[in-house]
Formats: sequence, structure tokens, C-alpha cells
Amino acid sequence: MKTKLGAIALTLPIALATLTGCSMTDSKSSDDIPSSGVSTSRDAAKDAQEVSSELYNLIGIKGKASDTGPGVKECGQKDPDKYFQIFHSWSFTPASSEDLEGSMERLKGDLAKNGWEIVNYGPDNSRNKNLGLTADNDTKKFSVDISYRAKDNPPNLNFFVVSGCYQVPDGQEIEQF
Repeated sequence: MKTKLGAIALTLPIALATLTGCSMTDSKSSDDIPSSGVSTSRDAAKDAQEVSSELYNLIGIKGKASDTGPGVKECGQKDPDKYFQIFHSWSFTPASSEDLEGSMERLKGDLAKNGWEIVNYGPDNSRNKNLGLTADNDTKKFSVDISYRAKDNPPNLNFFVVSGCYQVPDGQEIEQF
């Protein structure tokens, strides 16, 4: 368990850097994180949970998702008292490990049919060559990074959902969780 948590802690900054620099930007600068509008961090977290629920439904097989909630992070170089991003990291373990066979290819097609642009698909650089998929949804202002951990026991899918940059409403503070 400590090894998995440590691995997640190590991959979190890498995933954040990768996802916040994808094509979800409204301009050509990779440092420019797109705006997701004005929101409280609680309402933005609900948006992230809705996106995660949609992704869960796209998996299309029986299984169980981890029970983790969204978190708040600073939004690039913007004023941390006014701007924030929401991230939601969770995993899916199928009822039967054989059910994951072909799941990434299905997700790739289903995401594209549901407004997501696939920006990366293929094995990662790890020793296990985990199959990864990164997709952006410009309408929702969210990105997702999905990793198929075929050699884990049990095999699973790891999801990392991250928003664009929200601005907290005037007179409100960003709530950290």
C-alpha cells in the first residue's frame, strides 16, 4: 500500500505538468491554462466529480471505483488567492481482470464520440509499458489521463482528471481540500 501511495505521489506532479500543458489551452502558449470561468472550489469540485462519473460510465464494465475526492491546486503562475485548479485522481478495479482486455481501445473511441480530443495514446516509458491515454474536453475545460495497469495485482485503470483555471468569485476565498 505504501508503495502504491508513493508511486501516486511521485506521478501526481508529472501528470499535472503533462495535463496542464496539453492542447486544452485557448492560445498557443503551453504556459497558458484555459479559463474554466468563475466558481467556488466546492462547486468546481462537483464539476470534477461529474466528469469522473461520466468517465466511469464510459468504462462499461462491472467493477469498483476508489472512493477519493477532488483536490485543489494552484493555477500555474496566477495569483493563488484568486485562481485555482481542481484535480480528481481515482482508480477502477474490474469485477474480473479479463474484463479490462480492450477497455482502453473502447475508451479511446467512446471519449472521442463524447467530445473529448485524444492527444496521446500508447505505452508509457515505465518498465511495465502501461498503456496510457490523455484526452482534453475543451467544452468542459477538463483533461483526463488514464493508465491501464495490466501487471498490477489486480489489474486496474487509473484516472487523473484536472480542470482548467477557475477564478474564485469576488469576496470569496479558495477553500483547500
